[in-house]
Amino acid sequence: MGQEPTGRSRDAARTRERLLRAARELMAERGFDRTTVRDIGERAGVDPALIARYYGGKAALCVAALRAESEESPPADLLDEERMLELLDRVGRHGPGPVFRCAVQPSGDSALDTAARAELDLRMVAPLRDAYRRDGVEGAQLRAEVATAAFIGVTLARRAGLLGELAAADTGVLAELLQELLRP
Repeated sequence: MGQEPTGRSRDAARTRERLLRAARELMAERGFDRTTVRDIGERAGVDPALIARYYGGKAALCVAALRAESEESPPADLLDEERMLELLDRVGRHGPGPVFRCAVQPSGDSALDTAARAELDLRMVAPLRDAYRRDGVEGAQLRAEVATAAFIGVTLARRAGLLGELAAADTGVLAELLQELLRP
């Protein structure tokens, strides 16, 4: 028989859950860059130092929050118009989070990079690969990875504003163009 958790371990689990919830809420409101460890701690009602203790840092907490979100509701693939629009809007408003950043440049923290790559696969590559496989597309894995890389590149280039028409493009028009590119 399992032992009943101690008060301290119950508090630790509750604290971790509060940190996850606070991180998800704040990053949805403000984005990754404009959310501080202090903000997360305040929203969760705990010492912000506990983020490092339980998660290793803000980026790792964000990846854990995304993983928890994926477990609740698996994401649709990029061929889903709503999903495409949601991602374009999120990156446009809040900038890229640690998962997109990891796709472009690893953080140097191997554990965080591994978790971010796994999350990238779960949230973007796998749903698209599965859609391509259902449609009988040859080389579905490679095609899904190329499509994901293209999507991330477009969103980051748009956010950077270096390509004028891309930066100014209507989100709906851009989503249509991207979906044309991604469809087999």
